[in-house]
This record gives sequence, structure tokens and C-alpha cells, in this order.
Amino acid sequence: MNAVNSGDISWMLTSSALVLIMTPGLALFYGGMAGRKNTVNTVMSSAFIMGLASILWVLFGFSLSFSGGAGGIIGDFSWFGMNFTEDSAAAAYAPTTVCFAVFQMMFAIITPALITGALIGRMRFSALFVFIALWSVLVYYPLAHMVWGGGYLMELGAIDFAGGTVVHISSGVSALMAAIWLGARKKTEKEAARPHNMPLVFLGAALLWFGWFGFNAGSAGAANTLAVHAFMTTNTACAAAMLSWMLIEKLRTGKTTLAGVSTGIVVGLVAITPGAGFVPIWASLVIGAFVSPICYFFITVVKPKFGYDDSLDAFGCHGIGGVWGAIATGIFAVKGFNPDPSADVVQWNGLFFGQSELFVRQLIAIGITLVISLVGTGIALGVTQLVLRKIRVTPEEEALGLDISEHGEPAYPAFDGVDSVNAGFAFTGTEEVYSEKASHAVKTKSAELPG
Repeated sequence: MNAVNSGDISWMLTSSALVLIMTPGLALFYGGMAGRKNTVNTVMSSAFIMGLASILWVLFGFSLSFSGGAGGIIGDFSWFGMNFTEDSAAAAYAPTTVCFAVFQMMFAIITPALITGALIGRMRFSALFVFIALWSVLVYYPLAHMVWGGGYLMELGAIDFAGGTVVHISSGVSALMAAIWLGARKKTEKEAARPHNMPLVFLGAALLWFGWFGFNAGSAGAANTLAVHAFMTTNTACAAAMLSWMLIEKLRTGKTTLAGVSTGIVVGLVAITPGAGFVPIWASLVIGAFVSPICYFFITVVKPKFGYDDSLDAFGCHGIGGVWGAIATGIFAVKGFNPDPSADVVQWNGLFFGQSELFVRQLIAIGITLVISLVGTGIALGVTQLVLRKIRVTPEEEALGLDISEHGEPAYPAFDGVDSVNAGFAFTGTEEVYSEKASHAVKTKSAELPG
């Protein structure tokens, strides 16, 4: 076995931990944005994936994504159970194959978790569990292989530094399709489902910002100047998008909001992901500044026009932000940021610099990602529905809230004032109705409160 660079190992393991913390950050971001009665379910929808995706990755996910190949679409089972040594794997990935597998595992965890933001308040937890497992096999592993594992899109010359197509377009488009498949929440539920904890939302966004440095800079694969470059472009795009979103809100409503700041942070990070190590630092400012008006338009104009119930705008932020990022990479990418010229995957400069080859390939990659995401999501949902029969909660369970109906566990079991409850009961809304966790029996407030 060849000697390894301890500095690279240290950086990649640190980056892996940073990416892992993004999933709890996403859980808090989504949880604060959800209505109070769906908080636990929303957090759980990200939390369980940390376990499920990890086991699937070790068993066959890494092998299907990064071993062998079947027509440039997906790998094989030659590394089933990660049953290989570094020598037998021929150190296929830097700094070691196992270290690379650890880092990539964190991507396999957070990507399906992004989908759950579109499904708040209406999908059975058991159905979500089955769907996420199937989706990982049908959508994520093939795309990871095609883009990063030596598959068709890599051979084509399309580039994706840290997951614009593999992570964000795939999850955003899949989220939209799943939301349409499930159908919209009842009108009264949609109107009542306002963000209930904005400090929690910002904490989640801040953890995403923090973890994204591992997400992007770690994708350099080593502690080198490329990692430093990706770190700076990541922060620059994020800051520009946040300020851009604030400006839009000020011009449109006269006020800036913490929800807007948090959303701007996320879309800026999404947009720079595919080009973080490929575009000049000044270009990252442009990419971040433009993603906010693009996503804002889809969230405030396109979504109401077509009426799809993307609960927390997973498609509007990740799908659309990822598409813009992939296009912008084809516009602004430049060869030569990688300190190892033999490892530089940028074969052509971007459209801004007078070459169109890369731009065209980026558009092809986006199109292929859309097709795989739509087809794979449709199959995953269809199989889930065939196996479990019912994948959506009943209207009564939806009105009660999935915290109680699916988990028997309210997020806020005791409050003084308007949200005050007795032990063992949870307030479910403005109708002043309480539900006993064990039996879901409905009791009036007057029967439960003293006096």
C-alpha cells in the first residue's frame, strides 16, 4: 500500500464530520419552518436517514456508485459490504478509498433528506422510510456514478465539483414530483402551517453554512490550494445571495426578514456547489447575487401559478438553485485551479471566456439528471404505494398533526400562556383542541385546564 498524506486524511475526515452536521442543521431548518404540530415528524424525517443511508452505503451504495460500471450508468457489487483492502482497490480514490467512501457517505445521507422538505404534514413515516431507500438506489447511486464514479457524464466532460446535479437538482426535482404525487395539503392546513420558530430556522441555516465548507472545500479531496479556493467561493456566493435576498424583500415588501436571510444563505450555497472549485472568486459573487431573484421568482410566482404544494420550497431552492449553479458553471468555469493538472476535470473554459463546449455539456447533464430523477422517483413512489397501499396520512391525522399521529410525541409538551398544556397532552391549533398522545382522544380545553 502506498504511503498516504496524513494532512489530507485529517482534512477529509474533518470535512466528512462537517458534512454530517449539515443533516441535523437541515432538520432544524425544516423543523423551524414547519408548523408546530409537525415539528417532530419533520426533524425525524432527516434524522432516520442518517442511519438508513449509512447502512445502505456500506452494504452496496458505495459499490454501486464508485466501483466497476454497467454501461456508464451504475457500478456493480464488487465492493459489497466494502469488502476490499486499499491494495485490492488500487487506491482508486484519494487520499484513500475508504476515506473517500466516508466523505461520500455524508452526501448520500443529506441528499435524500433534502426531499423531505416538500412533503411536510402528509406522508406516512413508514412510507417515507421505504421511499428513501428505493430512491437512493434508483436515483442517487446512478447519478453519483455517472458524474463522479467514471460514468457517462464524466466521460462526456460535464463537471460538478460538489453536487449541483447529483445532490441538488436530483433532490429538488424529486421533491416536486413527490409533492405532486401525494397531492396538496388541505387548504386550511396550508394556511395554518406558518414557520413556528424562526431562531431555529436561522440556527439550521447557520449549521448548513458551517458544514458546507466541508461539503465544497472537502470536495477538493486534499488539503491543498483547490480546497482553499472552494472555501472562499463558497462563502462569497453565500454572502452575496443572502444580501441579494434581503434587497429583494426590502424592495418588494419594505421589510427584511430572518426567513429571507436564512433562505438566501441556503440558495447561495446551493448555487455555488457545482462550480466552487472551477470558477474564479469574482464569479462566485455573481452566481450568488443572481440565484436569489431566480429562486424568489419560482417560489413567489411560479409555485402559486401552478399550485403545487412544495411545503418548504425544496424544489424552488434546491432544484432551481442547482439548475442555475450547473448553468453558471458552464458559463464561468476556468481550467487550472487544481494544483494537480492531471486531475483537472475542466476540459474547456466556460461560455463567458469564449468557449461553448462545456456549456452545452452542462445543459445535457441537467437534462439527464432531470430524466433520471423523475423516472426514478416515479418508480420509487409506485413501488412504495404498491407495498404499503397507503402512503399518505388520513385527513384526520393530517389535522391532528404527524407528531402525534405518527410518533405520539409532541415537540413542545409544556408551555405557559396560549400554548399551555397539561402533561401528556399537546395543543394542536387555534381551535383549542387537545389530543392525548396514547389514544389520540380529543378533549376540549375547558375540560382539561384548571378552573
